[in-house]
Amino acid sequence: MSSDSGLPTSSSTSDALLLLKTATFAAEKHKDQRRKNTAQTPYINHPLQVAHLIAAEGSSLYPNPPVHILQAAMLHDTVEDTDTSREELVQVFGEKVAAIVMEVTDDKNLPKAARKQAQIDKAPHKSGDAKHIKLADKLANLTDLSSPGGVPVGWTVQRIQEYFQWGKKVTDGCKEANPGLAAQLDKLYRTATFEFEGRTYKAHPDYS
Repeated sequence: MSSDSGLPTSSSTSDALLLLKTATFAAEKHKDQRRKNTAQTPYINHPLQVAHLIAAEGSSLYPNPPVHILQAAMLHDTVEDTDTSREELVQVFGEKVAAIVMEVTDDKNLPKAARKQAQIDKAPHKSGDAKHIKLADKLANLTDLSSPGGVPVGWTVQRIQEYFQWGKKVTDGCKEANPGLAAQLDKLYRTATFEFEGRTYKAHPDYS
């Protein structure tokens, strides 16, 4: 928000500082991590992309996304994939942000198949704040998978298509929270393709 003079208000300045603080924290936590794609892009690109999708035109939260949701989006993988604890998030960012991050954090004590099923089962019951992040997270991951160089090393055609099928089951459970992101996902499920060993495949094999 700006004042009549065009200068930023104290509220918009403090929001900007909060987001910069959050981005810096996430960047430090993920600094040694890379995505598993052939380009090995820095991992921090992903949480920043998730926050951007929530804030950008096309999201139902545009043009005024709540700052705490953007913070949680930037931090959404810190507990699951780094040494960050819930207590640390509470201390640095407060209970509200920490609670959202924990909602979208998988239980690493469960086998992988059980974790994936839990995402499907729990998606409809998450808070509205967490649903925005779930949708943007899947949109970011699925967009990467269907982009040049975005397929993780070692993945097969079947695994990519199964990820799209699973992703749709997850996002179907929370799509009402953000119809804008849901529409982008639906287009992706219907039309996305990917290249694999010189051939083009439909990403979601049975949705059109």
